Amino acid sequence: MSRSRLLKCPICKKEVRFGDPFMPFCSERCKIIDLGNWAAEKYVISTPIASEEEQPKTEKENDAG
Repeated sequence: MSRSRLLKCPICKKEVRFGDPFMPFCSERCKIIDLGNWAAEKYVISTPIASEEEQPKTEKENDAG
């Protein structure tokens, strides 16, 4: 028997099969909720911390140097 792989919907945690139409979500509702979360800035993608050498100088540092 081939077992299809199951994942969990990131919004409601219901099981979702590979190939389902709204994958990785279980429904259009969860897909829209996720989109709303991005629009409301509930999710953020952080930027890597730059070393001091890579950080741009502030105006104070530019005047002093």
